[in-house]
Amino acid sequence: TRINTFSPPNRFISKVEEVLNDWKLIGISSGKPLEKGVYTTGAWEEKSDEISFADFRFSITHHYLVQEPSDKDGKEELVEDALPLPMQDLLCMNNDFPPRAHCLVRWYGLREFVVIAPAANNDAVLSESKCNLLLSSISIALGNTGCQIPLFVQIHHKWRRMYVGECQGPGVRTDFEMVHLRKVPNQYIHLSGLLDIFKSKIGCPLTPLPPVNMAIRLTYVLQDWQQYFWPQQPPDIDALVGGEVGGLEFGKLPFGACEDPISELHLATTWPHLTEGIIVDNDVYSDLDPIQAPQWSVRVRKADNPQCLLGDFLTEFFKLCRRKESTDEILGRSAFEEEGKEVADITHALSKLTEPAPVPIHKLSVTNMVHSAKKKIRKHRGVDESPLNNEVLNTILLFLFPDAADKLIDGFESRTSTPAGNNPPPENEDYNLFSQFKSAPSDSLTYKLALCLCMINFYHGGVKGVAHLWQEFVLEMRYRWENNYLVPGLANGPPDLRCCLLHQKLQMLNCCIERKKARDEGKRGSVSDRSPGDTGKGADHSGDNADKEKEVGKSWESWSDSEEEFFECLSDTEDLKGNGQENGKKGGEKEGNKEPVNLKPEGRLHPHGKLTLLHPGEPLYIPITQEPAPMTEDLLEEQSEVLAKLGTSAEGAHLRARMQSACLLSDMESFKAANPGCCLEDFVRWYSPRDYIEEEVVDEKGNIVIKGELSARMKIPSNMWVEAWETAKPVPARRQKRLFDDTREAEKVLHYLAVQKPADLARHLLPCIIHAAVLKVKEEEALEDISSVKKIIKQIISHSSKVLRFPNPEDKKLEEIIAQIMSAEAIIARARSLKAKFGVEKCENEEEKDELQRFVNCLLDQPEVSVIGAGRGPAGSVIHKLFVNAQRVSAVPPLDEELRRSGLSEDRRLNVGAVSDFPPPTGREVILRTTVPRPAPYSKPLPQRMYSVLTREDFRLAGAFSADTTFF
Repeated sequence: TRINTFSPPNRFISKVEEVLNDWKLIGISSGKPLEKGVYTTGAWEEKSDEISFADFRFSITHHYLVQEPSDKDGKEELVEDALPLPMQDLLCMNNDFPPRAHCLVRWYGLREFVVIAPAANNDAVLSESKCNLLLSSISIALGNTGCQIPLFVQIHHKWRRMYVGECQGPGVRTDFEMVHLRKVPNQYIHLSGLLDIFKSKIGCPLTPLPPVNMAIRLTYVLQDWQQYFWPQQPPDIDALVGGEVGGLEFGKLPFGACEDPISELHLATTWPHLTEGIIVDNDVYSDLDPIQAPQWSVRVRKADNPQCLLGDFLTEFFKLCRRKESTDEILGRSAFEEEGKEVADITHALSKLTEPAPVPIHKLSVTNMVHSAKKKIRKHRGVDESPLNNEVLNTILLFLFPDAADKLIDGFESRTSTPAGNNPPPENEDYNLFSQFKSAPSDSLTYKLALCLCMINFYHGGVKGVAHLWQEFVLEMRYRWENNYLVPGLANGPPDLRCCLLHQKLQMLNCCIERKKARDEGKRGSVSDRSPGDTGKGADHSGDNADKEKEVGKSWESWSDSEEEFFECLSDTEDLKGNGQENGKKGGEKEGNKEPVNLKPEGRLHPHGKLTLLHPGEPLYIPITQEPAPMTEDLLEEQSEVLAKLGTSAEGAHLRARMQSACLLSDMESFKAANPGCCLEDFVRWYSPRDYIEEEVVDEKGNIVIKGELSARMKIPSNMWVEAWETAKPVPARRQKRLFDDTREAEKVLHYLAVQKPADLARHLLPCIIHAAVLKVKEEEALEDISSVKKIIKQIISHSSKVLRFPNPEDKKLEEIIAQIMSAEAIIARARSLKAKFGVEKCENEEEKDELQRFVNCLLDQPEVSVIGAGRGPAGSVIHKLFVNAQRVSAVPPLDEELRRSGLSEDRRLNVGAVSDFPPPTGREVILRTTVPRPAPYSKPLPQRMYSVLTREDFRLAGAFSADTTFF
């Protein structure tokens, strides 16, 4: 007979054999006896491949428990007729009812198996002939390869979890069969009926029959938590007293679940090792009293996506990032218009475009600011349409600008004495998170603004409220700039590039206000208090550290010789006419051959120690110089792009050098003005001492003298320093063109703020909100001490540090961070819910309190937790009371309905209810095991096992029955 090796079944068998060989699943299976609980604590892995039967695609998956490799010497001890390892696992009682495992592991106790299932979710093997064809194919594949790993085929629809399979060994075979019924037969709702079907199935001819070992588990579900109050109080969004909104202070994010995050409690009462005849369980009587069960275990069912306040705040604020409207579109296009300007003359149109429009606020007070903006908004939208009412807006503005609280009759003069943020940042890991998240310090104005906008977005007007508050904020920034009031809540100094761009912009505005304020005060001081001295204020400094002295020199507030206004962009002619220093410039640049013209020095700060000018021999004075211009990251990026576009040509390189040496040129001009007749060597000695090399030499008379010269890099032809020195004029800093044009930069910042859309604002401030959320979760976790939440917080910080550091992060990554924060919040809420239900805080006995606390913590981390002492321990007593109270408040008709659905008779209902005050079990699982002696010449008995599960939904019998065979 010719065999068709290319038929679909044969090709299918060949592919199965090929996969089994590739995975090295052929030959004798070996392993150590399983330890108790290893199915739960151990690691399960799987690997998959795809095969086909004709045009029908199957996935073949190997599931296995990761184990330590067994000793090689162990194989030598194997008896010739030893049973395959999977058949031994059928009888093992150490891992019955694992809480988290594949269903085949739970039903048969297997540590390793292979499943062949339809590749597509909607495909199914429904016909009996196809099932038989697949079973015969895998049987042949197992025989050909000598594989002792059980091989299963999934049949029927996937939701039914129907499997049939086979395991082969030397002269023995185990068939895995299953029955799945929607309606429960009456004879199988108790133990005696299950024993009858098991004994009939094994078909043992011996009398008496071998004893049957049993493991029984009854599951009870508690759903009624009404008698236990949920500890989280819902916020009252209408309340607003003393800066609080519904009990939530501005500047603090809310926390906690609005609904109970624990929906059900499942109690499993287990009788692990029983033999036939010890327990009676039939249709009229049952010894299975849950109170008397030797083992109790509990699992909790968590509510799906419980509503939590912090998660809702973050989600709603993140939605702002996707909005497209501008502030004008939300509040009305004329929201920023001034009163009385609607019919302005057309001749003012150009000046309107080029000049900033002042905001007519006469006194800086929260009330005035609110009313001025309100008038403009209401003028176009109606009186009652303003998104934020006065009370809420006043509260927020006072929170953001606390210096506005101390009102004086003549305005807010107290603002001038209020520091902008002189306190050094605390050396705290939580405080310094802003540098990792690129947000803002937790005590800064930007951080507070983010929290207020987040709360306004959730509670008061949504995007309209956000737009309104932002408009008021921009008006406040404009007023502070025009009236020289520093913005509070910002650290002194240039913009901190570790913070978000919005924070940098506010710091830049503060820098502008400081410069403008110093300049205005200098003008007033020069009129009233003119001091004739040439030297400025400042203590005497030694010449040991020139760099530090240079920094001291850059002081705008120490000018005492300022008799004229600060000039911008003066022409060379006017400048030279005013000072008469053209000849001095020329003379100063020469090597001292000519005596310099007698010039008036200007812009001196103080002498530079004992240093003197090389040629005139007069003391060398440190000049008053301009501060370098502070820059935000977007300006730095813009400048780098301009410099890069200049190219590599000689002209481009020269222009690039000129742009980069603007500060150097300014300092040279100041130095020339302060030291008439100086030369480049003098400037280098002060500005860069390392570039002036001094050495001892012997002169013509034999005396040792010190001779100095410029360094090699200063002598390079076309040196930038030499070119700048030749270009520099003797002009004091006050008459130079400003390196930092505070007026222009302030207007740029204010324009930048004014054109921000709510979506842009949300993007800028989202890192601050995430920063605040992480701090809130850490604060709440510290009260509960939950190890899993600590791990999640570390993951959030690590993930956020990578995502938020770069501009415009992807929405998907931001959503992942928010989901992690929500997960941590839900775990803490569950912990508090369980603590309230188990009365942890009310427990007076410290020992019992600690045990209950450990029990609650385990419920959060583990899928199933054993109850120490079962029904007689502290946790067991609490659980019993929960069920008893739930039974008392429940009515009889629902109880009868549950009994009817579970298939229990009225007599059994009365029996169960009378014994334990527990509701009828919602799940019943029974494992029956026995061994049947094998005929000669084999000595090892055959294992047989049956698993029965009875729930509200279905009834299932999964049996593994062995038979002697001689295959092939």
